[in-house]
Amino acid sequence: MPRFYARRRLGVAAAATALISSVALFNAPTASAALPTPVSGATARSYLATLTVATEDRTGYNRDLFPHWITQSGTCNTREVVLKRDGTNVVQDSSCAATSGSWYSPYDGATWSAASDVDIDHLVPLAEAWDSGADSWTTSRRQAFANDLTRPQLIAVTDNVNQAKGDQDPATWMPSRTAYRCTYVRAWVQVKYYYDLSVDPAEKSALTNYLASC
Repeated sequence: MPRFYARRRLGVAAAATALISSVALFNAPTASAALPTPVSGATARSYLATLTVATEDRTGYNRDLFPHWITQSGTCNTREVVLKRDGTNVVQDSSCAATSGSWYSPYDGATWSAASDVDIDHLVPLAEAWDSGADSWTTSRRQAFANDLTRPQLIAVTDNVNQAKGDQDPATWMPSRTAYRCTYVRAWVQVKYYYDLSVDPAEKSALTNYLASC
């Protein structure tokens, strides 16, 4: 083959590769949430088998019983720490408020450039925790639960998705992005196991079904 045509072929191939790469980059999320990695599917299944099964009781629940967004360091509260952790190129002002950055919501696959469009979700909701055992906790333990940066309990997500989830458990709500569901239920079980919270029958059934494919 003449060298001219060989070079031309190589040039076309290089251009095609560059085009594919640029398309992939354009379609890729600009940020990814940094939820602490939950336990494996096998471990989650073993944890789930030990959780107490009980009906839920919301008598006396009040969100204020779970002091949240406490100061973590300096002027930064829990929400601001998670925004920084889960975002990309996050810039914070002297008060620790995020003034710019990018946040990818793994629940629905959306990317946001304004912190006001992002909520910090309690993966196991506060009301759900109350229903399943936190009603007997001390205030300090409820505070630790509501601000837990060590377990996979806090994650930055699209605000209206978080609001749609509300206090629902996996029997009635799951992330619309199916690729994240295994991570979600593994995290859910890990948090419930760590805090010795119960599950109701429908919740356990849903968790069992989702974990079967993890």
